[in-house]
Amino acid sequence: MPRTAARSIRLGVTGGIGSGKSTVAGMLSARGAALIDADALARAVTAPGGAAIDAIRAAFGASFIDAHGALDRARMRALAFEDTGARARLEQIVHPLVGRAIAAAREQAEQAGRRLIVHDIPLLTESAHWAAQLDAVLVVDCSETTQIARVRARSGLTAKATQAIMATQSSRARRLAAADLVVFNDGLTLDELRTKVHRIAARFDL
Repeated sequence: MPRTAARSIRLGVTGGIGSGKSTVAGMLSARGAALIDADALARAVTAPGGAAIDAIRAAFGASFIDAHGALDRARMRALAFEDTGARARLEQIVHPLVGRAIAAAREQAEQAGRRLIVHDIPLLTESAHWAAQLDAVLVVDCSETTQIARVRARSGLTAKATQAIMATQSSRARRLAAADLVVFNDGLTLDELRTKVHRIAARFDL
């Protein structure tokens, strides 16, 4: 028999850019947790034919939609760094759509009787919205130097560009203050990180 919704545990996983947050969320998924990726859902609503495209075009103009019909992320990122109002307008379009998609995915996982539902949310501590939605928060932490090095290796962004992104996110102190669980992911091999994650998974009977 499927478990009831009340028996599912909702775990928020967050961390700054380059922290390894999504890697940890994926490892929990591999142990049997249901995974809800907020970034993936945001990309879906801003992809060609996505639910946010018409509203983005109306709010920002056709130049912010690329040749494929998706949000031009590079152009929007450049605007958002210069104009905080633009970022807020984009969030007003995208966030409600992503919120509904998250709720639908969570309900599906609960109905399927999944023991642990992992919410991979980059900006979890930037919003008061999530406190009532989650049972616990896992923060993946590392030094800012490590963040910059990882992003440079992964995406080729300069230190200045990475620091600009970091400046839009919560501070390490704020994330850690919200944490029920912490994985310090600095100087670890993937196997060492996986061992830490498996210990956490075992706490949720996975």
